[in-house]
Formats: sequence, structure tokens, C-alpha cells
Amino acid sequence: FIIVYAYQQSIMALVVAIFLVFPLCIVPLMLLGRYIRRYSKSALRRISDLVSRMQENFTGIRVVKAFHMEAKEVERFREMNLRYFKMIIRALRAELFLTPVMELVVSACLCGFLIYCYSRGIDFKIIIPMAAAAVVAYKPVKQIAKLNVNLQRSVAAAERIFDILDQDTSLPMAANPVVVPEFRHAIQLDHVTFAYGAGANTVLDDVSLTVPRGSVAAFVGETGAGKSTIVNLVARFYDPVAGRILLDGVDLKEMDITSLRKLIGIVTQETILFNDTIAANIAYGTEGASQEQIVEAAKQANAHEFIMADPAGYDRVVGEKGFVLSGGQRQRLAIARAILKNPPILILDEATSALDTVTEQLVQQAIARVMEHRTVFAVAHRLSTVKHADQICVLAAGRIKECGTHDQLFARNGLYRKLCDMQLS
Repeated sequence: FIIVYAYQQSIMALVVAIFLVFPLCIVPLMLLGRYIRRYSKSALRRISDLVSRMQENFTGIRVVKAFHMEAKEVERFREMNLRYFKMIIRALRAELFLTPVMELVVSACLCGFLIYCYSRGIDFKIIIPMAAAAVVAYKPVKQIAKLNVNLQRSVAAAERIFDILDQDTSLPMAANPVVVPEFRHAIQLDHVTFAYGAGANTVLDDVSLTVPRGSVAAFVGETGAGKSTIVNLVARFYDPVAGRILLDGVDLKEMDITSLRKLIGIVTQETILFNDTIAANIAYGTEGASQEQIVEAAKQANAHEFIMADPAGYDRVVGEKGFVLSGGQRQRLAIARAILKNPPILILDEATSALDTVTEQLVQQAIARVMEHRTVFAVAHRLSTVKHADQICVLAAGRIKECGTHDQLFARNGLYRKLCDMQLS
């Protein structure tokens, strides 16, 4: 309206002035908008750290109390909360500063406009309609300012979300994956090298091994030698950085991941249970399992007795991460889950580490039964649990130093013999 009116009054110089001055009203939006986005993003990071610390304290409350660190944790929480509060104040200060700055810019532009009109001798009757139109046009500009504040907050939150979404942690899949319905011959590690991330230390270095179908391969060694890494690679939770892992001659990278996982049952060192019933946790991953099959799997894992000791039995809810059960009970349920799935390949990563001596023997008997006619990868610190393995691989510094049966390795007086002597002493 202002431009059309000025054009009709043949004041072209005024039209040019409007195009030059009006963008000055947008400058505060652009400058303060950057500060609002930066402070909002920092505030989101601070609240993320704060909530993460809270979750750690709640999860490890027993450790906090056991070491009498309540006051220290309260003080640490207060400091983190104060840093978050200060960042919120900075963002709010930038938002509140936006309106006064815009008002100042508009006032300056108005004064300049009046001086310009006076110097040009423009009649007051012409200025009034233009000023009225400018006042009406200013209100939408203020609304844009408020919208920009919300937009900058949303952009800061969206950037954090997209940072997570843009992290591609999925394993690359073959264009035409090979479906392997069954396991027939052997699993082979062919000069496998692995490291957790680019530039990280090598965890496995040129490891080669063949595990025939129906045999038991055990991996022993010091902590950090790479035992668990090998079974994680066999399950294809990761891909080697060099070398290949072959199942019946097919590279795992070329296999359909669903068909591979159907062939594998896993009992991990850290037992994972879901906030559901005992029966549902045992049947997890085995569709259509009957109650009789669930009970039989629990019996083989020596879990049926403690399950029935509770009035709810198999309908008992285990709570988040199975907190209502002891460590040994949780591990026996995980073993029962693997028994029920009945896979041709079984991975046992310290499967009996949380069991007492008596229960360990009973579970070992159950595991021995389910290991018959299956290919087993067993990671163990207790050498007594892998004495009867077909081949025992001793790892050190990411390499297989010795490999053979218990009797063969014991007679060599090598690294395996030293591990045995240390556990017997």
C-alpha cells in the first residue's frame, strides 16, 4: 500500500528509501535468531546430560548408598542443573531482547523517514496515510518475530534429532542376499581382523579358525583378549574390517540377516530380560511355543523349581531388566530361552558366570544335553566349564596363541597350562 501510494504521488525517491530501510527491521530477527538457536541447542544438551545423570543415579542407587556418595551426587546434580538454568536464562534473555531491539530499529527508521520527508518538503497530508499503513504493516512483522523465536527453538531441537537419525549404524546388506535355511558343514574365520571404529586399537588380528558342524569351540584368555568379539562377529553384530567369516562357504556379509539369526541362539554375559512374565521371556523369539515346551525348557535349565516357588509361577512379572530375580535366576531364564529356540548354532558368552557351584553343575549338565549335535561357541573364564570342548582356543592380544583339546594344551605347558595352574592355585 505504501509503495503504491508513493508511486501514485510520484515520490519514487521515497519508494527507493522504503526498500532500503525496511530490511533493517529484519536484521534483529536474523542476529538474535542465531543466538536463540545456539542457546536453545546448548540448553538441550545440558538437559540431556542432566537426565542421563539422574538415570545413572537411579539405576546405581545401591552403589551410591554403599559408598556414601549421596551428598556428592546431590551437589553434582545441583551444579549441572545450575548450568542448564543459566543456559535457559541466556536463551530467554535473547528472546526478550528481540522486541525492544525491533522497537528501537523501527523508531530510528521512523525518525529517519520524517527527517527525509521534511528535507524533501513532502506535505504532511501525504505522510499521514503512509505512516498509518506502516503502523498496520508493523504488526505482522512483530508476529513474524515471535514466530521466528519458536522456529529457532524447533530448529535447535530438530538438529539434535537429525544428528541421531543421520548416524548410520546399520550393517551394510547385500543387494541380493543369500538365504541359508540350514547349517550343514562348518563356520570358518578367514584371516579376520577387527577394531571398534576407525583409528581404534585392533581387537582381533588375523584370526583364522574352522569350527565344524556339531563341534564345540571354546575361547579362553585374559579379559580384553577378544573372546566375546569373536562370537559377536559370528552373530554378525559387527563386520570384520579385514578377512571373512564364512558359514557353509557363504560370507556372512552376503547372507540374509534374518536367516542367519534364525540359526543362532545366544546366552550373553549380561542377561537381558523384559518387563513381562517369565513365560513370555522364555518364549521370546520362539513363535507359537506351547506352555508345555516352555516348562520343559525351564526344567532343562534348572529354572522350573524357583519359578514354581512363587505363587504366580510362570505368570510372574520379572520387572524392568528382571530386577525381581537374582542374577543366577535371570541367567537360567536366558538359558531356557536358548534351549526353547533349539538353534543349530549356540553361542554361550559366560553363560554360567552368575551361578553358584551347585547350580552351575546342574546347568552345565543341561547345557551338555542341548549341545549335542549342535555347533557351540563358548566363551569362558572358568576353564572347568570347557574341559570337554572339541577345541579350546587361547587368545592373547587379539591372536589365537594355542588351539587344541584340554589334554593337548595341558600337556604343552604353554599359556593354557598357566591359566589352569592360576585357577587351581
